[in-house]
Amino acid sequence: MYRFLFSSKWLGYLLLAAIFATACVFLGRWQMDRRAETLAEINRVVTNYSATPIPFAQARDQFNQMDPAREWTQVELKGTYDPAGSRIVRNRPLNGQPGYEVVVPFRLDTGETVVIDRGWLPIGNKNPGSPDSVPAPPSGEVTAVVRLKPGEPQLQRGAPEGQLASIDLPAYAAQLGHPLLTGAYGQLASETPPAADMPVAFPKPSTDEGTHLSYSLQWFAFGVLMFVGFGYAARQQARNAAIDAEDQEEELQDGAIHSAVPAARRRPPAPRKRKKATAEEEEDALLDAQGY
Repeated sequence: MYRFLFSSKWLGYLLLAAIFATACVFLGRWQMDRRAETLAEINRVVTNYSATPIPFAQARDQFNQMDPAREWTQVELKGTYDPAGSRIVRNRPLNGQPGYEVVVPFRLDTGETVVIDRGWLPIGNKNPGSPDSVPAPPSGEVTAVVRLKPGEPQLQRGAPEGQLASIDLPAYAAQLGHPLLTGAYGQLASETPPAADMPVAFPKPSTDEGTHLSYSLQWFAFGVLMFVGFGYAARQQARNAAIDAEDQEEELQDGAIHSAVPAARRRPPAPRKRKKATAEEEEDALLDAQGY
C-alpha cells in the first residue's frame, strides 16, 4: 500500500521535510542559547547590581581583566576627574532616543587611572553631531561608586575629534597618551560631592527574559509538524490509491457483466425436439392424405 514512498517523488518530499526540520531544530537551539545568555545576564544583574560596593583594592584585578560574572559589581573609587581627557561616545540610544555618553578619566589616589561613564546626553540642536552642552564633572577629591562594565570592541568607523565610536579602552588610552586600566570601566552610580549638572542616569537593566523560550518551542513544534504533515499526506495518498483500486475493480466486474449479456442475446435458440407421433395421429395423417 505504501510502496509509493520509495518513488523519487516521495523521497524528494521526505528530503525536503528533513531539511526543513533540521533548520527548525537549529533555530530552536539558537533561541535556547540566546535565552541562556539572557538568564546569565539577569543573574548578574540580580546578584551584583544592588550589592554593597567593594573598595577598589578588591576590584583592581577586574579593571585589568574583567571576569564576566562580575559585571555590574559596585566599586567605590576615590580620586579626581580629568576633564581635559573627557570624550563623547557616539550613537548611544536610550529608550529609543538617539544620543551620546560621556566618559571621563578618573585618577585614583593610588595613581592609577580608570574610565568612568558618567551618563547619557541627547542629541543637540545647535551643532549637528554633538550635544548642546556637556556637564562638567565635580572638581577636587571625589568619591564615586561605579558599576563594572567590560570594555567594548573597536568599530570599523571613525569619530570626530573629541568623540569615540565605542568605549574601546586601549584606543582611548592611546588618545590620552597616559596609561589606563583597560580591562573594564565604571558606569557611574553615584558620586560625592555631586555635580551641579548631571547627564541622564542609566536605567537599571531589564530582568525580563523575553520570548526566547516560546520562540524555541515554536521552532521545535514546526519541525515535528513537518513530519506529521508528511505522514498525513502519505496516508491520504494510500487511501486514495486504495479507493481508485476498488473503483477499477468494480468497473472491470461491471464490464464483464455487460459484455456477457449481449452475447447471450445473439445466440440462436436451440431447436425443439419433435415429439414422437401417436397411432391416432398417424391414422389421421393417412386419411388426410387419401382425401377423406
